[in-house]
Amino acid sequence: MAYKENINSGIFKSYDIRGIYPQELNEQTANLISQTFLHITAEKLGKEISELKIAVCRDNRRSSDPLMEEVIKVFLDYGVKVDDLGRLSINDYYFAVGHYGYDGGIMATASHNPPEYGGFKMTLKNTQYKKSIDFLSGKELYQVLQDLDFPLPAKKISGDLSEQNVFSDHLQHVFSFIDLDKIKPLKVVVDTGNGMTGVMIPKIFEKLPCQLTHLFAELDGNFPNRPPNPLVAGATDKLAKAVLKNKADLGVIFDVDGDRMFLVDEKGNFVRGDMVLLLLAKPMLEKNPQAGIVYNLICSHAVKDLVSQWGGRAIRSEVGYRNLARHMREEGGIMSGEVSAHFAFRDNYYADSGFIALLLALEAISQDGRPLSEIIKDFQLYQKSDEMNFEVEDIDLELAKIRNNYKENILDEIDGITVEFDNWWFNVRPSNTEPLLRVSIEAKQPGLLAEKIKEVMGLIDYKEQK
Repeated sequence: MAYKENINSGIFKSYDIRGIYPQELNEQTANLISQTFLHITAEKLGKEISELKIAVCRDNRRSSDPLMEEVIKVFLDYGVKVDDLGRLSINDYYFAVGHYGYDGGIMATASHNPPEYGGFKMTLKNTQYKKSIDFLSGKELYQVLQDLDFPLPAKKISGDLSEQNVFSDHLQHVFSFIDLDKIKPLKVVVDTGNGMTGVMIPKIFEKLPCQLTHLFAELDGNFPNRPPNPLVAGATDKLAKAVLKNKADLGVIFDVDGDRMFLVDEKGNFVRGDMVLLLLAKPMLEKNPQAGIVYNLICSHAVKDLVSQWGGRAIRSEVGYRNLARHMREEGGIMSGEVSAHFAFRDNYYADSGFIALLLALEAISQDGRPLSEIIKDFQLYQKSDEMNFEVEDIDLELAKIRNNYKENILDEIDGITVEFDNWWFNVRPSNTEPLLRVSIEAKQPGLLAEKIKEVMGLIDYKEQK
């Protein structure tokens, strides 16, 4: 197939597939992607393609309907049993693939990328751990795609297409993580950014004693009210204003596909993801004493200190939700979290859920009784920089300079280079998704932090800080 030779390899990412629609990712690409997905799923599960049962769904981007139509067409051509789950958030999708026991699933979504992007997230049944799903990397799929001949030689027979509504079962599932009687009548502002979490949030709050102010609830794939990514400068400004105006107890903001959940305190201040992890870990450890909490290596050292103090096991991981899921499975973790506000749970098929994270946050704040800003202050044991991103000419060269300069204090190189001193530490790592060097630094005192930021930045020859 001639089109295979012209496919844009840059759309195949470490975690998923994302590209500008239709220039970089279109229906022709989706055709090859869906055939490759079927090949991989059948191989891994030891089944014929025609024996597979696959879940499909989409978000509300303009690219998602045409891309998913092509995927469904391919699946049906190869005799697959297809359940169309409709328009969902990524949280609903992960739940459905795990809960209903599908062989795999594919969702048309470009995560938190700008509106002009389309993409796919892909999952498979985990054959080793019964209540777990696996995440299929875009890069892994591309490697297989290059070696395949299209169309696939599998026998073509007519498949079956059915519809499945997941909301009722999913609601019951997310509420199983909390004691509803412990939730107090908090005032909560939730910004769903015109994305798919706008469907589920009202259903959740119907069951809560809380007062909901819902920002940007209507579905609009152009995302006109704020950037799809809550970490972009200015993305939380409208939420913070609404929290102050409504005298709310907290604000909540999701990225537009819904797997990341960030908080804003009652003063309108943004709460970093690793501090939210601690907020969620406390009630989880109260219910599950001595359980493992997985955190990524750029989280504040406060995470390992406080998890241990609360009787839990702090499990350190490389950055990236696939890595944290692996550590949860292999080391007995009950939940995981990252600075980027991905929060995943063992009993959610080892997958992210912004909805479960929201309910646990409401339970924790209700039980503590203090304002969120005061709760978070207890977790701020150190002074931590925001992650800094540097565009450099040669990533390997810059890492070598760090390695040579701090060779006596390198803790490990499981994900970039982590350097530890008694009163400060830092990590320098290549981005998994962009040609950038990412730097995180933490120290015991503010003055020392400023000094060490200047020191490390002075070693890096960068073109631009992003």
